[in-house]
Amino acid sequence: MGTEYFDIEATFGDDYLWFYEEFLTEERSQLDTDEIISLLGLSEPASILDAPCGHGRISNRLASSGHQVSGVDLSSLFLDRARHDAQALGVEVDYRRGDLRSLPVDGPFDAVVCWFTSFGYFDDAGNIEVLQEFARVLRPGGVLLIEGLNHDGFVRNFTPAPAASVVEKGDDLLADVTSFNPIAGRLETERTVRRSGAVRRLNYSVRLPTVPELDAWLAAAGFDLRKYCGRSGEPLTHDTWRQVTLATKQA
Repeated sequence: MGTEYFDIEATFGDDYLWFYEEFLTEERSQLDTDEIISLLGLSEPASILDAPCGHGRISNRLASSGHQVSGVDLSSLFLDRARHDAQALGVEVDYRRGDLRSLPVDGPFDAVVCWFTSFGYFDDAGNIEVLQEFARVLRPGGVLLIEGLNHDGFVRNFTPAPAASVVEKGDDLLADVTSFNPIAGRLETERTVRRSGAVRRLNYSVRLPTVPELDAWLAAAGFDLRKYCGRSGEPLTHDTWRQVTLATKQA
């Protein structure tokens, strides 16, 4: 799969929106947005970059809360949906198509948000580039927020055989069979989509760094204050499933 590891537009396309629409509800999206605002400690309007922003479920709600928001994503389909929803909500978000390793924005932003297991799409060099780009567009003292799986909690609770998850919608089905490569430190997933009588298959892989690995990457990218915790702010343990990372750009 080279340095790309998967086709991002194919993985996060119309099938994704179709199958996960009932999971990514209005209530879930608002709860996520409220949690982001709380984690960042935003009491005043702030300039925020949401990257990758997907179909705008977080960006548009941050804008609705009074913040100045930009969103970057590689999927044209997602960006079209994000712009449509923003117009329906009566909010303005600066949506740009671009690669996380070369962001099409300059900032400076008060905060960068990378939410919902959206970090780790590339090889290690590429993932470090992403962190360097986040640092570049942040103002000194700005904060990076990353949310995703915790390496140790995932490995501890992972089944010995490949784990399978299935989402059904009517006669349509999306099935992911995931294994963990301990040498590469990557989740490797084989996805099968059956929709409207057609069957499509694809593979994707996401890097899952340990906290010491991520901490070294962040320090090298120019972040001096770094904090790691669970979704409710609790200390990380080997059973923590979801991890929140907060890192402050050097002043």
